[in-house]
Amino acid sequence: MAAGDSSFESLDEIGNFSDSGSDYEATLTSTKRKTQAVTGPKLPKRPRHKAALRGSSLSSTSSSIPTPPTPPLQQQSRGRSKQASPRPVTRENEGNRGISAKDIYDAVCSGKSAMVTVVDEWLDSYKQSREAGLLVLINFIVQSCGCKGVVSREMLDSMQNAEIISTLTKEFNEESVNYPLCTPGPELRRFKASLCEFTRVLVRSCRNSLIFDEYLFPSLLALLTGLSDSQVRAFRHTSTLLAMKLMTGLVEVAVIVSVQQQTTQRQYDKENSKRASDRASDGLEELRATISQLRENKEEVSSMMNATFRGVFVHRYRDRLPEIRAACIEELGVWLINDPEDFLNDGCMKYLGWTLHDKQSPVRLQCVRALQAVYQEKEFIGRLELFTSRFKERMLGMVLDKDLDVAVEVVNLLLLIQQSTEGGLREEECGHIYPLVYASNRGLASAAGVFLFNKLKSVIDSENQVNGTSGNADLLQILITFYMQSEFHEHGAYLVDSLWGVAKSELRDWETMTTVLLQESGLMYEEEGALVELMICALRQAAQASPPVGRTQSKKLLSMKDKKAQEHDRRRLTMHFIPLLPQLLAKYSADAGIVTLLLKAPLYFNLEMYNSVPRLEKHLDQLLFQLCGIVEKHTAVTVLQACATLFSALCSDSYTFSSRSHLAFSQLLDGLTECFSSYLSDMLQGTADDDSVYSAATTLKRIAALSSAKDTTVWKLFDPCLELLKSRIESRDLDKELMVPALKCAAFNLMWAKMNAVNSTPAEEELKRLKKEMRSFCKVCETCLSLNQTEIRDQAFELLCDLLLLYSQTSVCSAPALQTLVLLPSDFLRSEMAAFLVDYVFSDSDDDELNVEEEMKITVLQRKRNQLAGYCKLVIYGVLDLNAATEVFKHYSKYFKDFGDIIKETVSKSKLISPVQSAKTVCLSLQQLFSEMLTEDHSQQDLSEIRELAKKLAMSFGVDLHRVRKPLVALHMDGIHFAFRKPQEEEEPNMNLAFLEILSEFSFKLLRQDRTQLAAYLKSECPSAALSWPSVRMYQCSLEGRSSSKPREKEGGDAASSHDTPAAKRKRTTTQDDKIQRERDGTTRNMKVFQEVSTLMCGSGYSRTVLQCREKLMKMKSSVASSARESLLDSLSFPSNLPTPALTSTALRVGAKQQAAFGATENDEGSGFTEPESEDDFSIGFTMRKVKPAKQCHLSSSQTGTSLDQRDLNSNLTLLSLIEDGEEEEPEIDDYESGSDDESECSLPSTRHTSASVLDELFD
Repeated sequence: MAAGDSSFESLDEIGNFSDSGSDYEATLTSTKRKTQAVTGPKLPKRPRHKAALRGSSLSSTSSSIPTPPTPPLQQQSRGRSKQASPRPVTRENEGNRGISAKDIYDAVCSGKSAMVTVVDEWLDSYKQSREAGLLVLINFIVQSCGCKGVVSREMLDSMQNAEIISTLTKEFNEESVNYPLCTPGPELRRFKASLCEFTRVLVRSCRNSLIFDEYLFPSLLALLTGLSDSQVRAFRHTSTLLAMKLMTGLVEVAVIVSVQQQTTQRQYDKENSKRASDRASDGLEELRATISQLRENKEEVSSMMNATFRGVFVHRYRDRLPEIRAACIEELGVWLINDPEDFLNDGCMKYLGWTLHDKQSPVRLQCVRALQAVYQEKEFIGRLELFTSRFKERMLGMVLDKDLDVAVEVVNLLLLIQQSTEGGLREEECGHIYPLVYASNRGLASAAGVFLFNKLKSVIDSENQVNGTSGNADLLQILITFYMQSEFHEHGAYLVDSLWGVAKSELRDWETMTTVLLQESGLMYEEEGALVELMICALRQAAQASPPVGRTQSKKLLSMKDKKAQEHDRRRLTMHFIPLLPQLLAKYSADAGIVTLLLKAPLYFNLEMYNSVPRLEKHLDQLLFQLCGIVEKHTAVTVLQACATLFSALCSDSYTFSSRSHLAFSQLLDGLTECFSSYLSDMLQGTADDDSVYSAATTLKRIAALSSAKDTTVWKLFDPCLELLKSRIESRDLDKELMVPALKCAAFNLMWAKMNAVNSTPAEEELKRLKKEMRSFCKVCETCLSLNQTEIRDQAFELLCDLLLLYSQTSVCSAPALQTLVLLPSDFLRSEMAAFLVDYVFSDSDDDELNVEEEMKITVLQRKRNQLAGYCKLVIYGVLDLNAATEVFKHYSKYFKDFGDIIKETVSKSKLISPVQSAKTVCLSLQQLFSEMLTEDHSQQDLSEIRELAKKLAMSFGVDLHRVRKPLVALHMDGIHFAFRKPQEEEEPNMNLAFLEILSEFSFKLLRQDRTQLAAYLKSECPSAALSWPSVRMYQCSLEGRSSSKPREKEGGDAASSHDTPAAKRKRTTTQDDKIQRERDGTTRNMKVFQEVSTLMCGSGYSRTVLQCREKLMKMKSSVASSARESLLDSLSFPSNLPTPALTSTALRVGAKQQAAFGATENDEGSGFTEPESEDDFSIGFTMRKVKPAKQCHLSSSQTGTSLDQRDLNSNLTLLSLIEDGEEEEPEIDDYESGSDDESECSLPSTRHTSASVLDELFD
């Protein structure tokens, strides 16, 4: 493609427009075959407007075909009298024999009929009478639009297309907005597919004859062009779809004719190159006639293609309805592939570029898919360089599209651009796509993974060509580098999952991974950690065949084939890693991070293979030896927890080798217990030195970690830990490194003891002893709650929540013999736990003091959420009364962002336990907040916060008012009682009356009969003198069904009297009064100004009346406003060397003088769509569209008011925007929905006219 030629060059340069100002026609090429004249009466063709031919041609060839003259039939149609009155729409087609429109419609709706048979039957009918056949096809189209009307033969003979459409519009069904193409469900897909198939078969059946008969397709396309310009959505949608499908068929015919013409031309040239004696003169004449015939056929098809493209596509690709825009773009993609010679140019590609900015995701999706098909053709790449450079930035931005399907397809499109174009994407441009491998959506992440893998492979291949090496080691090396540089550590599972579909074999190359790790001089330290993490993530992916947590999965159930492949992968990785894992643990035993990762590997093994394969048994002993050594070597919680998890898996009774694991665990714990006991006596006596305390603390950490995975009650560690805790608390020697593991050991001992009691039948004395131990531990934790050590305090609270739930009444319901173990918290413990919530959970003091990074804040928030969830579970399972939830409900609004989901679930569960008591608890929480507000400085802001909380809690009662009737009545009665309760000593009377304002937030949930009951209860409780107080009046209004609102905060008694009028009416009356008063004040001020100006003028020797001064000042004001508006437009505008894209029926053109002022050329006059003149113009157009605001068109409308008045169009048209030709902007979407589609009297805007006489002709 030439750099300076980005406009349509073409099949047909049509620039002959009428100068008379009348309607212009889409000139379709007539053939010159005089011998094929059809006998019989001629039916006038439908008029085709000139706008259908506006713009430049579709072809990219340099040769242009002259415009043929207007066919006689069109001239006859245009000259027909326009005074013919429209005939009434008939309901039946009289005189039509053969297949009917209803038969075709039923066949299309069923989707079961063979469309070839249906089309053949219609063709038989058409050959008998082409007028009757066309009428059947027109009525089928009308019926497909969902219209009840029928076009009669008389209407077809005597009425214009616009008149027919206007008459059909009045017959349209007004009862339903649905039509066949928008019917929900599978019917939509079936009907649309059948309708498209019918159109395709129709064109294919007519491509050798009827397409060139100058009657059928020109008439059909003219009708569809008119329907596509209708205000009725059904007409516009259906006709546009049919026109686009017909256009696709015409493109296929044009390609076939071009191929035939080229073939025949080669035959002619070959024959003509022979000597005169060898030539076959008859053959040459026949070939010459054939070439002429094919040229005429191509001209006729090209003319219809031009008319359809400019008459339908150019206007409907920017329609308001996204389905219409998507259909246009979908077919444009087909045209680009089927006929690149005519369509693959900047003039057509720019529509795809503009549509990338569409507001509706289905349209953007269709556009991206069309571009994918274009970029897949390698021979097109050279002609797409300009488009790629202009719209690459937009495509890169679309990888973050809010619609994930669009984002996925854009990533695939960018991959095609990367692979097919010579320059591809620069590294900084690829940086837009790389982070998407960590996206939560699996489809988008997988698409980004494919892009990343292809990029890495291209780098590896280029390096291997230089170095002559190959293998997966290089890919692993560069993948590790990418993972480290991406700075998304601890997210290796997401990276592996993104690459799993495209690099499955590379990520399962366990041999290469372990070989690299076991090499002495291999990777650097950081690279080794990254490789181990990726390897463990790949192990998990292969063994579990499921995405990581938080990443959505489209297919949840695995097929039998997938399950067999998963089991095969698991056996393969088990066979490989069982011998090598002890070696890896031995090499990295000192590295806590790598060891923690490696200890997860056996969890993905098929552990049965330790016994099923004899030669692998020895490796189990090696693994247990390394495991015990790691426990004795490390004190990090993460490492010890990983060891405990692995011990729990290996000691499972489901494996026959579990006895060997039990033996290793027992020996390990014996040594640890003995070590701890050796330091215990010195610590209890207070004579232990720092080294002894440190050794005891580290040993106790190991024991606590192992106790979480295995039963350690045999070692009787509870009493030593409890004694150690008591001694430390008494001496106030609060060593968190020692006390936290001691708390864990004691708590785990109690938990295992409870589990053993459930699984066996212990004696009564044993149960009593266990309950006594539990009570002693609770007292120790109760004391720890008030300590000034965060770790100790938090650990004690969390363990208390777990143990109280484990020893609650609910836990022994299935075992009545264990009733002795039930332990309820004391009142003091309840208050301490509630105080803990207030002081350390619903408080920001910790975060303020820490002043740490965001990651640490997230950790602190997660800890608080766990603590709140533990407390809420105690309420839900009956360990604590529902009244204890007041400390939680009170903070629902203030801490909604951090704990809203937990508190909301607690409120919901409490309603299931006891709806009435739950409602009373809600009321109690509000009462407590109100009382706290009174004890402090009373402020209206605090009351507003309580009311906001009441609103949120009121929404939790749901929409079933009958089900929540009793709870709400109980809540209101408690609230009324609280508001009018008798004052206690040193309290002011009626100090709680303002609580009724809070209570009014729950009134909208009350039933009418309950409102009456509560109103009577209010009068019985309220003193007569208080009935007129603002709060009482507000509550009464809320019970009467009026919207609750705050009393006006004015001086004196205005607040009380303001409630005499309902809020809504009071607001409306006040607004009207204020408006009238403002107008009066403004008029008074203006008259004073005019009088002052008149006086000043008289003093200077000029005699001016007040009215003259008023008119002069108003003109000056208008001039200043106009100048300011023009300066604003100048500041926003760019050089207007590009004309406007195609205007629609809601966009009017400016006059010729204004066009000249804005630099329009003569060729642009009368054209609603023009192409950029050069590559530079095309680039400027893209820049302007990218930066100019969409509201500029509305600013421009103020400058065209004079021309609009002269045209006298504002009486019948809905003008949505006025766009000047001199300004290039983003294509706006037609807004056809401003009025009803079903109005009996319709004014249908048109895209083809500017004359008032034409409007009168088209619309009555």
